[in-house]
Amino acid sequence: MAKKPNLILFGIDSLRADHMSLYGYHRLTTPHIDKLAADGAVFERCYSPSIPTTPGYGSMLTGMDVFGTDVVALRHEGPLGDHLKTLAEVLGEDGYNTTCVGFSGNQASRGFQKYIDFSGWGAWDAGRSPKAENLNEVTIPELKSLAEDDKPFFLFLRHMDPHSPYLPPSPYERMFYDGNEADPKNDSLDAVMKFKPFCDYFASWFPPNCTDKEYVIAQYDGAVAYMDACIANIFQTVRSLGIEEETLIVIDSDHGETLHDHECWYDHHGLYDCTLHIPLVFYYPGKVAPAQRFGDYVHTKDIMPTILELLGIDSKINFDGRSLVPLFEGKPRAQEPEYYITESTWMRKHGWRTPEWKYVRALEPDFHFKPEIELYNLLIDPEENNNVADANPEVVQMLDTRMQNWIKKRESETGRTNPIYTNLNWHGRGVQFTSCEEAYNTLYIGSAITAEQLQAKELQTQRGQKEL
Repeated sequence: MAKKPNLILFGIDSLRADHMSLYGYHRLTTPHIDKLAADGAVFERCYSPSIPTTPGYGSMLTGMDVFGTDVVALRHEGPLGDHLKTLAEVLGEDGYNTTCVGFSGNQASRGFQKYIDFSGWGAWDAGRSPKAENLNEVTIPELKSLAEDDKPFFLFLRHMDPHSPYLPPSPYERMFYDGNEADPKNDSLDAVMKFKPFCDYFASWFPPNCTDKEYVIAQYDGAVAYMDACIANIFQTVRSLGIEEETLIVIDSDHGETLHDHECWYDHHGLYDCTLHIPLVFYYPGKVAPAQRFGDYVHTKDIMPTILELLGIDSKINFDGRSLVPLFEGKPRAQEPEYYITESTWMRKHGWRTPEWKYVRALEPDFHFKPEIELYNLLIDPEENNNVADANPEVVQMLDTRMQNWIKKRESETGRTNPIYTNLNWHGRGVQFTSCEEAYNTLYIGSAITAEQLQAKELQTQRGQKEL
């Protein structure tokens, strides 16, 4: 019997689609991914509707939405539910060797047979952070070992380069910037460094006396370009091993990133498209035709069912997502152009997005002192800079009704209450905020080390270990 196809899934943390040259960005940030994607299929409107990390990866690796996963917050309390089966679990049961790089301990990584970690953070005092090289150092030997086995393999890679701290090594830190980042006449970071919840964290990885926001943005872009170059090493290893024709490669992200957008500086909170819009690429010679680009609205929940169909595996799971394979075959597939969105990172909000409108409602006061209701006309204002809620109360009501009807429908289908209503300790502080001032004075990141620890969970993981 022929060996089943392999799977390499690049689940890149914090990679926003509009800063990739693959999606038309003016800087050449992803030339190697661009080249691979030209021989496969690219989705131009893929969204991660529920942010940040834990719900984003949870949807990616289960094929479910937040109602299906019951996971809505970064600091989700408890494990994934027993009603779920992860991609690693499905493939492991089907005879695959499964290895996870850089994501041990998180609930969404349940079910891998092997976990490998690498240094994926950094701080200014520690010097430039070669995150992707650290990943390659442990991944490439593992890839070679997996390829030698008679069993097919699933290799999941969680790159951290687009995630703050943005500290790409030389020459990438100057690839897109040749100014004076400490120009005393530049005040573009003044508001950033006065934002008490994050300012000490930024100071731990910004260069001393940094004043220019363009420098910080260039570091994000440089980190993406550096990661892309390192990913090319993995592509080359696949070719050198002679397994390119029998390996499905998927590239996506858990969510995007806010840079100098919407006062949600250099993080991934805020239900704006810079944080929701993610890349999605499928590369599989002979199975996915080259040079395909799709403008259909698709979501993270569609990734797992698509992968399983391409691998020829029937899991018998009733996914919330739907396979994208019909599009590869030139067949019709109904879109979901309007959908429910949630965030429980530093703010607790939900909303409804259509091709024309973005509606956001705060469930607790937020530390950016934003209004309870936000409404953006995405056709007129695609960058979501002009809140038109007060001028369009009838639109707000219409979208809220659609959102509430959807919540009721999904609660009825799952038999569970919407998790954004039940995870009231979403920030781990044990309180519900009653004012923006309370949120501002309570939420705080002190350093890069603290930020890394915020992504760790204190409870025992499914593997019987604690995340550091």
